[in-house]
Amino acid sequence: MISDDSCPANANGYPSDCEVTQGLLRRAMERETPPERGYVWKSCLPKAAPVKLLLLDVDGVLTDGTITYTHEGTEIKSFHTRDGFGLRLLQEAGVEVGIITARTSEAVRRRAEDLKLAHVYQGCRNKIEAYAELLAKLKLTDAEVAYMGDDWLDLPLLTRVGFSASVADGAHEARQVVDYVTTRPGGRGAVREVCDLIIAAKGRQAELLARYLR
Repeated sequence: MISDDSCPANANGYPSDCEVTQGLLRRAMERETPPERGYVWKSCLPKAAPVKLLLLDVDGVLTDGTITYTHEGTEIKSFHTRDGFGLRLLQEAGVEVGIITARTSEAVRRRAEDLKLAHVYQGCRNKIEAYAELLAKLKLTDAEVAYMGDDWLDLPLLTRVGFSASVADGAHEARQVVDYVTTRPGGRGAVREVCDLIIAAKGRQAELLARYLR
């Protein structure tokens, strides 16, 4: 890397190519600096530490809430790769992941299959019923479950689980009752943010990162 004193002085007073390059490198390093986690993030760590299962709503959480129909009537949804990778890391950390959504979509089934999610509940208008069934199946308590939602249909679960989260652009009522509101909107890395929080709460971040630095 170019050091501060390695660029020769430019006689015309303008920055040399060397100085411009050095400045760009410095800016790149500043951008790569991990964000400083604030009080809310740190205060959520004790609640996130016991989590063994993360449940997610889909529209507005895993997606930006937009639903597009083709001329054939097929529903199109877009998912963020960073969210997907975060869910993969979370599973590597020993946390199971599931979906509970009020809508039914082939795109959701395909995405869940890609991410190897074992627990997928679609068409659930009463999400508590699916949640109770899943808890009994996995022998978990409320304190061991996290749920992430963005609207009124999610309120029963958001107010019951041990750790709750919503997205930056979620409904006001949802954001008011959760433990953590992401800095990113739904479908744009919000799920990855919650995955990072749970992984950090379990003290697994350095270990998982090391696997990708070999």
